[in-house]
Amino acid sequence: MSQRITLQDIADELGVSRNTVSKAINNTGILSESTKKKVLAKAIEMGYKQFSYVDFDNVSNQLQINNEKTEIALLTTWFLNGSHFSAPMLDKFQLEISKFGYSMSMHIVRDEDIKNLTLPASLHNDRLAGIMCIEVFDYEYASMLSTLDIPVLFLDSPIDAHKEPLGVDKLLMENSSPIISFISREVQKGISRIGYVGEYLHCQSFFERYMAYRTGMNLHKLQINENWCLTGNKPGKLHPDTNDYQSYLQEELEKLSVLPEVFICANDFVASDLINVLNKMNIKVPKEIKVLGFDDAPEARIISPNLSSVHIHSQILGFSATQLLLSRIKDPDMNFRTMHCETNLVLRESTGD
Repeated sequence: MSQRITLQDIADELGVSRNTVSKAINNTGILSESTKKKVLAKAIEMGYKQFSYVDFDNVSNQLQINNEKTEIALLTTWFLNGSHFSAPMLDKFQLEISKFGYSMSMHIVRDEDIKNLTLPASLHNDRLAGIMCIEVFDYEYASMLSTLDIPVLFLDSPIDAHKEPLGVDKLLMENSSPIISFISREVQKGISRIGYVGEYLHCQSFFERYMAYRTGMNLHKLQINENWCLTGNKPGKLHPDTNDYQSYLQEELEKLSVLPEVFICANDFVASDLINVLNKMNIKVPKEIKVLGFDDAPEARIISPNLSSVHIHSQILGFSATQLLLSRIKDPDMNFRTMHCETNLVLRESTGD
């Protein structure tokens, strides 16, 4: 006679509590549908037959028909190391989606994928419940993803200001308020010559930060000197060499007869390149020029001088990403949403603080 399978046996196999198994088997309490189906599938596999609320002969068929899709695919164009603001955000995101029975896989979108408008070869649709994109800023590629009939969330996004709006949900950090507040703070100190560094068409966040700079200047009736807006030589795929970008910055700075008192930068890496160039030119930060970054990357605390920046709350981003994507999976026909999460100014030595 074969050994009788118990609820505890199933729980041990799945690494869950006996109570969770009992809820699934007896259809009591609150469980996600995916967790319930995992328990039922394991119970069938192990030969458990004491189902109290379903016809055992139909359980396997029900599972096969529904074939719960539980994979969230992360698409990105480059490896997200610990310096990227999304690294701690993804830890929170994985933790949150696992509570609902979902797992995450990561896939690199290559240049050829973007050119041919194809998904990464490693991605399989059979268990795909949704897609989250980070550092995917090609508009045409984003448009392709929006037509797949799969829920898609962009953490930051391509710019669609002069194009057809993308049919996707977007999650961004609050890009405007900290920059406008910083400009107001500097104006109160008597500063009026403020410039901006960063390719504003790189992504939606860079665009919003640049527009916040222009808005802040206009609010205080300060003249915007376009020569102080170093927005060329796009960092990233077109110019992956940091030396190339720093050369561009130095060339532009050397053209200026009058330098600004402050530079606001698109992110911390742009700010770091700028500080390196200013050091080469024997221009002291912050004594001669103040520098503000954005993202509050770990490097902001260790470069010299310590970089003033705008802090992104990665845990809140991770939680918000979960809510946006899972609600889209549950209700794919709702209107598309754009959410901004709170950010805060962090003032350090590079702005004289």
